[in-house]
Amino acid sequence: MNSLQAKTPGQLVREAMEAKGWGERDLAFAIGTAPGPINQILHDRRSISLAMARALGAALDRPAEEFARAQAEYDVQRADGPDPLVSSRSRILSRYPLREMVKRGWIDPDHRPGTLEEQVCQFFGVRSLDEVPHLNHSAKKTDYSDIPPAQLAWLFRVRQIALEMHPPTYSEAKLRDAVEAFKDMRGDPESVRRVPRFLNEAGVRYVVSEGLPSALIDGVCFWLDPKAPVIGMSIRFDRIDNFWFVLRHECAHVLHGHGKDQAILDEDIEANSMSPTSEEERVANTDAAEFCVPSEQMRSFYLRKNPYFSESDVIAFSKRMSVHPGLAVGQLQRMAKRYDLLRKHLVRIRSHLAGSMMMDGWGDVVPVGR
Repeated sequence: MNSLQAKTPGQLVREAMEAKGWGERDLAFAIGTAPGPINQILHDRRSISLAMARALGAALDRPAEEFARAQAEYDVQRADGPDPLVSSRSRILSRYPLREMVKRGWIDPDHRPGTLEEQVCQFFGVRSLDEVPHLNHSAKKTDYSDIPPAQLAWLFRVRQIALEMHPPTYSEAKLRDAVEAFKDMRGDPESVRRVPRFLNEAGVRYVVSEGLPSALIDGVCFWLDPKAPVIGMSIRFDRIDNFWFVLRHECAHVLHGHGKDQAILDEDIEANSMSPTSEEERVANTDAAEFCVPSEQMRSFYLRKNPYFSESDVIAFSKRMSVHPGLAVGQLQRMAKRYDLLRKHLVRIRSHLAGSMMMDGWGDVVPVGR
């Protein structure tokens, strides 16, 4: 029997003693301790400390690490097994911002029935963790394969909230009427309070949920069924120009029937508005830009005034277009790539919107499934 075959620290020590022809008392004498502790070590009733490992190594002419390693391996083998859910929680955490999802109240194992793992499955609408997108490492491509996990978690949160809503049946005509009505709201930031009501009356489920850190998500359009469109927004940039551009962009997706087969997630819309990634995005960008400030007039103003855009000129132009100056400023900043231009007109609107709907995030949690 060699040291590699020793099953316990005691067996390893006994083997080394026998190789020297020693008994327990001999080893105890060599080390300078009583026979009792040595007897306990030999019967694995006493652990080998690091100091004892060095003493044994010196007395028995063996590397001290050999005894220390044998003890460590033996302790691991005897230790109670971990909670079987540890590995599943690790799987989730390795792909999804799980702690942030718990912090946001999307998953709440302390106040909702079911374990954390069961709640994750419920959140994604599946029966087991193997069915959660991005947790199944098989080669099979899913509908969500190209969506980063943090964005996908946000999408499913929007879906979770949308399922709790019960607006009337979707009407394309009413949504078009709502978009026309929105034009009269572009000049007054407080008017965004009316947006949720118009969308609800058109049969559109409108969800505002704060995005997860680094997700860069602005909006989403998808359908729960052929008569139940959903518009989700993160209000990642709390600015009047971004709000109307993203809202009109998502309305365009709904009106054109986009997103029925697979959700359309709009990431970093402002950065991508000049170079759309698909025909659907090109159409939605065009409709949104035309809504914020008619493109022909915007281009004409830009060419006449570039590179000197005075505040008085911008305000006068915005008044003629019947829009808030922030909408014109937002367009000018992108066209001129001057993001410091007249920033004070990019007023915030989230607080106005919060007065007419429950928003998920920013310290609030929309209750679902309770």
